[in-house]
Amino acid sequence: MKALIATLVVMMLGGCASNGQSPWAALTTPGQCAKPGSEQELALNLADDLANEGKLHASLANLQNLPDALPQVRQRKARAYRLLGRSEAEPLYRSLLGTCMTAEGEHGLGQLAATQGDAAQALAHLQRAARLAPTDEKIRNDLGVVYLKQQRLEDARFEFMTAIELKQDDLLAAVNLVTLLIYQDDWGQAATVVSKLGLSPEQVTEAQARAQKLKGSSTAAHNVAAASDAPPMNLR
Repeated sequence: MKALIATLVVMMLGGCASNGQSPWAALTTPGQCAKPGSEQELALNLADDLANEGKLHASLANLQNLPDALPQVRQRKARAYRLLGRSEAEPLYRSLLGTCMTAEGEHGLGQLAATQGDAAQALAHLQRAARLAPTDEKIRNDLGVVYLKQQRLEDARFEFMTAIELKQDDLLAAVNLVTLLIYQDDWGQAATVVSKLGLSPEQVTEAQARAQKLKGSSTAAHNVAAASDAPPMNLR
């Protein structure tokens, strides 16, 4: 036990990691996340609420007193930093690889790669995330977005439909599905989805604008997949 503790201390002080992972990855393994204490859980929930309200700086402030040894803390920090466009996000997401939150790490790295216009890396990370967490509707939606931008329309439709069926009250994937259908000029099916899932006129207008943007991008790029530098849609 003393030898193990000494090894971990040396790893953390030296900042080294195996396989490109953070030293924190040695503290947890897949499926073995340490459960936060009750006060820590309250702080994590508050950080989530603030982040969902767009108060990312306040969310980070509420995470500062929590131990980074908890992957749940690092994941929330990484999300806030990513949405703020800060470089701290990537190493935090990488620190989740090999832990109980590997899927979340792969998801975040995929989101970063998509934002940076690296379609190949985005696809690789999101496909791994989907294999690790196949019932996570956010991952399936984001994978669908990458497929859509690569003109892999049937794959994109499959992912959007999966996300919708996994969580029907989350309309993000529904808007993306309508975007795809309008892009394909399948207005009848688009209208069916809008009616069935109760999309608002604003959401339909948003989907139309995205479809038009995709058509413009695909025309300019000809047959080069994912050549557009436009930011990805709704990579959360």
